[in-house]
Amino acid sequence: MKILFLACLSPKTGNCTTAERIRSHIESAGHTCELRDAAEFQSPAEVANLVSRNPPFEGALAIHLYKAGRLLLDIQVPFGVIFGGTDINEDVKVEQKRAVMEQVLLKARFAVAFTDKLKEDAELFLPQGVQTEVTEKFCWTEFLRSSGVSSEHVDELSVFLLVCGLRRVKDPLYLVEVFSEWHYENPLNVLVIIGPKIDPVLTVEVEDVVKRTAGVFLAQEKSQQELHAAMKRCCAVVNSSISEGMSAAILEAMDLEVPVLARDIPGNAAIVQHDFTGLLYSSPQEFVHQSQRLSSDRELRERVVRNGKLFVEEHHGLKQERETYQRLVDTLL
Repeated sequence: MKILFLACLSPKTGNCTTAERIRSHIESAGHTCELRDAAEFQSPAEVANLVSRNPPFEGALAIHLYKAGRLLLDIQVPFGVIFGGTDINEDVKVEQKRAVMEQVLLKARFAVAFTDKLKEDAELFLPQGVQTEVTEKFCWTEFLRSSGVSSEHVDELSVFLLVCGLRRVKDPLYLVEVFSEWHYENPLNVLVIIGPKIDPVLTVEVEDVVKRTAGVFLAQEKSQQELHAAMKRCCAVVNSSISEGMSAAILEAMDLEVPVLARDIPGNAAIVQHDFTGLLYSSPQEFVHQSQRLSSDRELRERVVRNGKLFVEEHHGLKQERETYQRLVDTLL
């Protein structure tokens, strides 16, 4: 079966990583899957023309009901959709976008949501998996130095790693001021922000703030393998987003047995159970409080790491995800 797969493919983003992984699941079942960036197309008519070319596509998939799903409305072959998070958390609030998304759902053969919260909001749910890989050739000291962290006591540092693309919805500066105050109290605490520079205006703002803020650093984006290696060495992986569908970084941290400190928003609370699989915070001040608990309470740290790993294995396993998408694609036949 020849499948067209549309997604937002900004390099090194969660959407791009997820799309590549799902494509591999489909192709491992013997299908042909052509992954295309939704930004390439201006209208549903363009996609309909592509689908009908010889040899024609026999089915389609899309991640994000509005950005990609709307482009499938004119095609004459069956398709399925995958909620991206922003569509349900943000786009649904805009009447015009919501109407388009409703049309997409009516025509879709199936819909996939990543979490129970998205299931409740979207009325449909199917599981999502995560795959992690760690390279042994990673140099932690060099990583910190290249990020601007200079210390004679590298092994004593408590490094909090904020993994996010530099865009407004990720709110990368949310913790900066309060974290810097905490750093002055204890210079061994440092915050490293790492991720692709997606929003040029925000990137300049973040770079400017970081330059004049003690204890906060901006790292150059790394390959997935290097990023996972850095996560393994940090004190905790941090999420400060305003809105999330399902944070791949959180699930990857859990899978790597790294504690998670996540902003208490619905998308994060759907996968992080406070004091059980990770820690939630609702203000920068509470972030510091929860970080102090994590640093001083060994039993708490061991508990959230153990339960986080079990949660990913039970609810977001790669084998389960592969079987699910292969079964769903079969429904398009």
